[in-house]
Amino acid sequence: MSEAAPSGPPSDWTEKARAIGDRARRAARRLQRAGPAARTKALRAMAGGLRDRAAALRADNQADLAEARDAGLSPAMIDRLTLSPERIEKMAGSLVDVADLRDPVGEVLEGYVRPNGLCIQRVRVPIGVVLTIYESRPNVTSDVAGLCLKSGNAAVLRGGKESLRSNLAIHRVLAEALAAADLPPDAVQMIDTPDRDLLAALLRQDATIDLVVPRGGEALIRAVAEQATIPVIKHYKGVCHVYVDDLADLDMAEAVCFNAKVQRPGVCNAMETLLVHANVAARFLPRICRRLAEAGVELRGCERTRRLWPDANPADEDDWHAEYLDLVLAVRVVDGLEDAIEHIETYGSRHTDAIITEDVRRIRRFVEGVDSSSVMVNASTRFSDGGEYGLGAEVGISTDKLHARGPMGCRDLTTYKWVVTGNGQLRT
Repeated sequence: MSEAAPSGPPSDWTEKARAIGDRARRAARRLQRAGPAARTKALRAMAGGLRDRAAALRADNQADLAEARDAGLSPAMIDRLTLSPERIEKMAGSLVDVADLRDPVGEVLEGYVRPNGLCIQRVRVPIGVVLTIYESRPNVTSDVAGLCLKSGNAAVLRGGKESLRSNLAIHRVLAEALAAADLPPDAVQMIDTPDRDLLAALLRQDATIDLVVPRGGEALIRAVAEQATIPVIKHYKGVCHVYVDDLADLDMAEAVCFNAKVQRPGVCNAMETLLVHANVAARFLPRICRRLAEAGVELRGCERTRRLWPDANPADEDDWHAEYLDLVLAVRVVDGLEDAIEHIETYGSRHTDAIITEDVRRIRRFVEGVDSSSVMVNASTRFSDGGEYGLGAEVGISTDKLHARGPMGCRDLTTYKWVVTGNGQLRT
């Protein structure tokens, strides 16, 4: 993890991490007792606070952006870091959307009566304390805080050093809203130092922290998974594919591919590899490559691609594995649906993959054959997002197969417990 050098003895950070976890655990208990009305009130106050403080938030964000440019961060990273008026409004809107969701806590997932009269229920409950580690995107601060609050969890937030001012400014708004709703400010804690030793100590607080969700580059996520003694939900990278079938509407395919790559290239659900059926490659590749090139996209193609678009640079094996997070795209001509599925199985990251076709049987085969957390049919990979799925926002996107998969909303921040009610039954 590319963070600041350690600035204190490990024992000091262990004590600080333990104190953070203890405060979060106490706050989580108070949240659960407070009930859904208080949590909803706080969420609406958070949204109002972001709108009221938009100018101040942007001022702190501009200071982060200036340092980021001086440090030579890529345009894609600068984009992820930027808080525009529209993005602040979207952050506030997401909190309102989350507030409007049905409260998940206490939902009875199933219930039945056994022959001996015992009533068995499986009831949704908060996970407890959720530690989220992320880079660059300050909107994650309010998104995760809102989802944790809605689901009755305490949040411990640790952003990157490049967005520290922005994150702390957002957190001040959130803490004030919690206090105004008579909820513990420790229900959302923002780590105010990027020191690696404190993060390492937090990742060992399995007595008080129940779950870790890392969001960021592959190196960060792998480091978290290796160090944590707490369960980790993750995705290492988003190598997202769009496959254009020979039975596709090529006008639709062009629009979807352009959106999937160019609309916001620095995010994990952007298309990184384009696969095109050989039967339509001669008709489709020149038109989409021209449009992408005009938008500043660097194309890296297989030999068959380069015969149809000579300006493409040669693609090598690394390109098929690459998550560029930039205006770079790998392009490959395949012989058909099965070749496309095989390519995705070999090189994909099980994040989000799409097919463009009018053939129902091929749609069914693609959906069955591609083992990704989200599979798109005739739609952009950019829709793989908690807000777009109606979840209000997302804590992250999981490519794991246990507990949660795909965009994680407030229900994915709950677990369940069994509640068994009897009238004096004894086991014999």
